[in-house]
Amino acid sequence: MELEERVAELERRMAALESADSTTAPVVGAGDFWALEGLKAQLAEAGAPDGGVLFTGAVRLPTGERYEWQYGTLADGLLGGDWSDAADALAALGHGVRLRLLKEILGGRRTAAELTELEGLGTTGQIYHHLRQLTAAGWLHTPSRGRYEVPGTRVVPLLVVLTAARPS
Repeated sequence: MELEERVAELERRMAALESADSTTAPVVGAGDFWALEGLKAQLAEAGAPDGGVLFTGAVRLPTGERYEWQYGTLADGLLGGDWSDAADALAALGHGVRLRLLKEILGGRRTAAELTELEGLGTTGQIYHHLRQLTAAGWLHTPSRGRYEVPGTRVVPLLVVLTAARPS
């Protein structure tokens, strides 16, 4: 079975598991590894001895927007792939002003005018520079002139990266 087919099958099975009985879903933080155990079972069924990675999330932003998203991939594809293609996306997140801009945009400040009014972000030119960096790396897009949004498919991954970057 091709890698893409295997990943698609894993995602289909995870979706089925998640929708099976939402009334008995475990409480996040309760100490049980329900997502991990489900992933391991699916990897075993798919014959993926090297394992895999799954990240998922259901998020409601301060604006009321809701995002549900998940992504899974096999470990051999990750470990054997070229990691340098992630450098630009990660580098774009490596600046405090850019992270603040993303937070403000997720919080509802979407226009360039609203963002340039915020204290501590630098000059208008510097803010536009950071917005261009985030847009070029795919963390932002511009649905209309002067308006910025985090693409729906990037909301949960952004929160995953932020979670992973926190000290344990």
